[in-house]
Amino acid sequence: MIGHVGTEPEIVNLESGKKLAKFSIATNEYYKNAKGEKVSETQWHNLVAWGKTADLVENYVPKGKEIAIDGKLTSRSYEDKTGTKRYITEIICNEILLLGK
Repeated sequence: MIGHVGTEPEIVNLESGKKLAKFSIATNEYYKNAKGEKVSETQWHNLVAWGKTADLVENYVPKGKEIAIDGKLTSRSYEDKTGTKRYITEIICNEILLLGK
């Protein structure tokens, strides 16, 4: 998947010594509608990176950076601060390739 980073990555250093990076990217799809006009559709994706990949994100991946990622789609649930059960779908990054300038 190729897209632009939409938020400054949130870096979390866990008590276990592991590092976690959470951020989002936007991907764009272009097509022509029934009138023949070019239309752009943007999709947002939540990403998570661990370990050395999180280090790469922390040091080289600011908001706006174009990146390519290889990873797996996962869904999970958690309870928020109010005790409400929430569901989230995110991509666990295996590899990140820095693109653009």
